[in-house]
Amino acid sequence: MPLNTTLQILDKLKQHYKSPKIELNYSSPFELLIATILSAQCTDTRVNKVTSELFKKYNKPEHFAEINKEQLEKLIKSTGFYKNKAKNIIACCKELIHRFNGNIPTNVEELSSLPGIGRKTANVLLIECFDIPAIVVDTHVKRFAFRTGLTTEKDPVKIEFSLMKKIPKKEWSFFSKAAVLHGRYVCKARKPLCEECIIDDLCPKH
Repeated sequence: MPLNTTLQILDKLKQHYKSPKIELNYSSPFELLIATILSAQCTDTRVNKVTSELFKKYNKPEHFAEINKEQLEKLIKSTGFYKNKAKNIIACCKELIHRFNGNIPTNVEELSSLPGIGRKTANVLLIECFDIPAIVVDTHVKRFAFRTGLTTEKDPVKIEFSLMKKIPKKEWSFFSKAAVLHGRYVCKARKPLCEECIIDDLCPKH
């Protein structure tokens, strides 16, 4: 895709999404880390319902490092894949305490070395909590970027690096948030709302 078209897409996103925000609720970097782990294969709305109660009692690494696994499974069961999520959350919190004194690392390599944390989750934390530019590639961004021709890659990591080359660094965080929302609500998986799409005239409709 020509650079000019990429910038046109970016410009139209900026016109439509003035201040795009993540839809997960959190009050600390740690809470966002837990919420993002829970959001895998689950809607943000469901995660927010679970964490609204969960974080009243458990909101520090020490809390989850000491919790009984079966107890945590019950608390997060409605988010799906709860056994694996519980295992990863507990292991992640133990490593946070052991390796980082309970603090959240501020680089993608250290973050993604933690159990249950991939590059997507790491980049969400960098953008939201530390104001560090990054490209987040979730299922919505992946679909949006491929359909619009912003990338021909299909692997999330390759998509991330491909977009980093095309999108100006100062716009990485904005693009990530806007593309998530656009992919979630307009460029849907089964029935994309092309007639409502702000970039329909620029889209090759893959």
